[in-house]
Amino acid sequence: MKIVSTNRKAYHDYFVEDTYEAGICLEGSEVKSIRAGNCNLKDSFILIDKNREIVIKNMYVKPYEKSSAFTPDERRDHKLLMHKKEIEKLLSKVQVKGYTLIPTKLYFKNSLVKVEVGLCKGKQNFDKKETLKQKDIKRDLERTLKNYKN
Repeated sequence: MKIVSTNRKAYHDYFVEDTYEAGICLEGSEVKSIRAGNCNLKDSFILIDKNREIVIKNMYVKPYEKSSAFTPDERRDHKLLMHKKEIEKLLSKVQVKGYTLIPTKLYFKNSLVKVEVGLCKGKQNFDKKETLKQKDIKRDLERTLKNYKN
């Protein structure tokens, strides 16, 4: 499994409670561009439309330089592929107040592009500060343990 892109901002702004794996519909030139690492999940989000289809919005995929005349829009909507039962389960959880779907990772699994979909709940400012404080404490502890061993 080769991770191409991660959405670190999602882990800062949301509590990721559960993750799901989904396939993604892409053009050939987009796959080549993603394989080269020219994509970004920052500011992207996922919606479930009225036809019970999952769509990722605002994902940036840079146009492939060596492709032919046809180059799709770099921020176009991409359909995600999941089983109906998973979609219904996600839809019932998203309708609860405060939950949303955010893409957390984009990776290759057996030469197929997959998206890790996170079921997230928004953080308040004090939650973000507490998370940063815990991260700093953990880092300081690891430093002292490393210096103690030497």
